[in-house]
Amino acid sequence: MRFARIWTRLLGVEKTVIETVEVEEADPDTDGLEGVLIVVHARPARGRRGRCGICGRRCAKYDNGEGRRRWRALDLGTLRAVIEADAPRVSCPEHGVVVASVPWARHGAGHTRAFDDTVAWLATHCSKTTITQLLRIGWRTVGNICTRVWADVEERVDLLAGLRRIGIDEISYKRHHKYLTIVVDHDSGRLVWAEAGRDSATVRRFFDLLGAQRSAKITHVTADAAEWISKVVAERCPQAVRVMDPFHVVQWATEALDEVRREVWNAERGGKGRSTPGSRSLKKARWALWKRPEDLTAGQQAQLAFIAKAHPILHRAYLLKEALRVALKQGENIVEALWDWVLWARRCRLEPFVKLQRAIVRHWDAIVAAAEHQLSNGLVESMNTKIRLITRMAFGFKEPTALIALAMLSLGGHRPHLPGRHAA
Repeated sequence: MRFARIWTRLLGVEKTVIETVEVEEADPDTDGLEGVLIVVHARPARGRRGRCGICGRRCAKYDNGEGRRRWRALDLGTLRAVIEADAPRVSCPEHGVVVASVPWARHGAGHTRAFDDTVAWLATHCSKTTITQLLRIGWRTVGNICTRVWADVEERVDLLAGLRRIGIDEISYKRHHKYLTIVVDHDSGRLVWAEAGRDSATVRRFFDLLGAQRSAKITHVTADAAEWISKVVAERCPQAVRVMDPFHVVQWATEALDEVRREVWNAERGGKGRSTPGSRSLKKARWALWKRPEDLTAGQQAQLAFIAKAHPILHRAYLLKEALRVALKQGENIVEALWDWVLWARRCRLEPFVKLQRAIVRHWDAIVAAAEHQLSNGLVESMNTKIRLITRMAFGFKEPTALIALAMLSLGGHRPHLPGRHAA
């Protein structure tokens, strides 16, 4: 009895009967391992036998399956360990013929729960190389384990409960226009949903999962001006206030300024594609034009002063960009300040800014709502930055589901805990 208790604690398993323990030479062909191997022969405790591996319901035995099989356990010191047991199949009324559940591993897994949880914890704290070398597994195995652990969390936690103010955005996770759409809870700061795709159908899947009743409780939705987001939000939660982040509006102004800068630069070259003194004077002017006035270096301030005298059209575009940035910070007076800017842009005779003021008028309510409700997409952009770091770490995962699982484990508020430790 004492022998069995010691081994169950060493392996981090429960409701398991330890029969015998052997030490043998591992066979690379059957075990996928080399060197000395500790083999723990076990069986589920009486109350855990004959249950469906998916739902856990007690079921009638179907057959012996493929006989005995092994599950990789956490290393014991420097020696690798496995649990060996019978793997019979049962006939479940709901799921059909499936392998019976075992208390030490998740259904369909080749590793114990303690091994899975340790890998998932390490994946949210360590580098790729650290995990693969410490646990002696492949990187794709890490992705499969993260997917499995996150699926377990999804089964027992309602991630979409209590949503009121959400942010929606997309992020590129791979070349060739591969995107994730993410949803963030502004109140808790958690990543609550992510899925591959960047279109209306992807956003609709989120609201389908949320349901009509909970969608009706959404009060604010922050997003950029993407029509594939705003269209679905208007359909599924028309009562919500749509908020457009001022950051994106200033980004539009910067792009318009850059377009004017290129036009001026090309005009200085005379359309001949050759460098001239006028075009050389605009070299590296982009950085001076993009920066806020308070962040300019002495050299950049001198360059702006030169542009004001030598290139008045470009300087006018710069003033328009800066005036818009200031107008968006006027708080309660944003409506008046922003409308004054729109009137100026309409008569500025710079086509990029004329187009910009039309876009601002088109999204007027969403832009003004950001100041009125003191809400922005800053949290979502911060989440995007963290996901980009995770994306670099997750390079090599075959499917986006593994990346999503790793992102949700790291940022979803339900990080795994190390086996045998109490949550801090």
